[in-house]
Amino acid sequence: MKELSHLNKYLLKYKWHLFWGLVFVIVSNAFQIVPAVLVRNSIDLVVDNIQVYRSLVGTSGQSKFFDVFARGILIGAVLILVMALLRGLFLYFVRQTLIVMSRLVEYDLKNEIFEHYQTLPLSFYRRNNTGDLMNRISEDVGRVRMYLGPSIMYGLQLFTLFFMLIPVMFMISVKLTLFALIPLPLLSFSIYYVNNIIERRSEEIQKSQSRLSTFVQEAFSGIRVLKSFTREIESARKFSIENEQYKRQSLRLTRVQSLFFPLMFGLIGLSTILTVYEGSVEVINGSLTFGNIAEFIIYVNLLTWPVASLGWTSSLVQRAEASQRRINEFLKTNTDLLPGKNIQHSIFGKVSFDSVSFTYPDTGIKAIKNLSFEIEPGESLAIIGGTGSGKSTVSNLLLRLYDVTSGEIRVDDIPIKDFDLVDLRGQIGYVPQDVFLFSDSIYNNIAFGLKSPDEGRVIQAAKDADVYQNIVEFPQGFNTRVGERGITLSGGQKQRVSIARAIVREPKILMLDDALSAVDTKTENTILNSMKNIMKGRTTIIISHRVSSAKLANKIMVLNDGVLSEQGTHEELLERNGVYRELYEKQMMTDEVEG
Repeated sequence: MKELSHLNKYLLKYKWHLFWGLVFVIVSNAFQIVPAVLVRNSIDLVVDNIQVYRSLVGTSGQSKFFDVFARGILIGAVLILVMALLRGLFLYFVRQTLIVMSRLVEYDLKNEIFEHYQTLPLSFYRRNNTGDLMNRISEDVGRVRMYLGPSIMYGLQLFTLFFMLIPVMFMISVKLTLFALIPLPLLSFSIYYVNNIIERRSEEIQKSQSRLSTFVQEAFSGIRVLKSFTREIESARKFSIENEQYKRQSLRLTRVQSLFFPLMFGLIGLSTILTVYEGSVEVINGSLTFGNIAEFIIYVNLLTWPVASLGWTSSLVQRAEASQRRINEFLKTNTDLLPGKNIQHSIFGKVSFDSVSFTYPDTGIKAIKNLSFEIEPGESLAIIGGTGSGKSTVSNLLLRLYDVTSGEIRVDDIPIKDFDLVDLRGQIGYVPQDVFLFSDSIYNNIAFGLKSPDEGRVIQAAKDADVYQNIVEFPQGFNTRVGERGITLSGGQKQRVSIARAIVREPKILMLDDALSAVDTKTENTILNSMKNIMKGRTTIIISHRVSSAKLANKIMVLNDGVLSEQGTHEELLERNGVYRELYEKQMMTDEVEG
């Protein structure tokens, strides 16, 4: 229960749900105990008076006796019916308090996990796969909810019923009580054992289902590649193999589940037989009545499900503890990107890198080595380099997705560690190399960074990114829904929508991380011409492997294996006959060949 103690704050928060749930459980138990007493009295009334009734055969007193006798039975029957209805009402109240409490805690816990996820650094997401993150916020939280709801509810029902019922049973007959209770521990243990097997096999099915879902998701997400390589038959064969495994594991689970109810009803039957046997012996001896036997059979049936649920709830608690341990593992993972002074400052756009070095914590790759440069407000800088040269790392560090290993980054001469992170990032427009669009309308994708919708700004941003004409030609225009990860758009359209999303915020600092890699030269030139107006008055960092994109900047910086190798204007770098000129000539030749 150590791991589950994390939930105590929620149990305290919803303490009144727990309190009233307990009250309703006690009342509902009382309404199921009292009918057994009424049944006993009714049977004893019949047994005790049947001889008297028969002795009055042929007399007028027999009908009068029957009327009194029947009235007593009718009153008992009505009371039993009323008790059953009241018990049903209070069981409804039990669920409306305890089960509702578990749903409220589930809601709060999911919010806590999701909000915590968003505070964690990028390195956390590089270490953990998306499927695992989703499982902890869905499957694991679901298992924890089963502990907070059914486990607590059935646990309270069991313990309150035991404390209320066992003393009553012992008062009637200690020996009969012991006979009636003999099979119940065996019932609880058997169900616990069978349920554990069911849970293990259910987890195997869940894993198989996960593999099956992943396979289908990849097949449908990559349907273009699948069709273009004519791999439909092979894909169907692999799916059939995974599906066969899922079917086999499902049948194994069904075979075990089929034991559950026969086992339960068999042990209940054994308990009933023992009760009738011992009760009959005591009736013969004169220490009990026939009504007591019926009363005890009802009591045994009342205890059966709570005792059976003890094995089930024990298994639920074990699963919840394991799931909460997994959840706690991530909740205890804290971000190291803590703001030093929480400065909220309307930035002008001056950017300074002072002897910055950075090594990725998860891989140990040294991406940046002793890098220094400065950009004045409103200036533009192009960072050129090959794959793995550290270009994108510069944008990650400026956004403070990572903290530098050594050196310092300043914005407006203030260390970025002192800024409020949300305030800093809110003033930076970023177009990532790996474009990600949400499964939503184009309008909402562009307006994603706006605090309040502004149609004029969205349309202007689309025009500036040279994607407006494409959008209006769609049948639904800006209301066109983008497929998963933007699959309904071409690569160039996705990147231009991403650019529009960045500039619609009117950021003080704009960063384009290889944002034009998926567009042709003509479209690139069109966007770059539009970018000249966008870049006015704001600091712009253009990260690219294309020299054509770099020409737009006031200053160009060439990175090679994380080290600054050249720096200057386009003309200055061409005159030096260095890496930049070599890169420029290669790309010019490639463009001529493609032309």
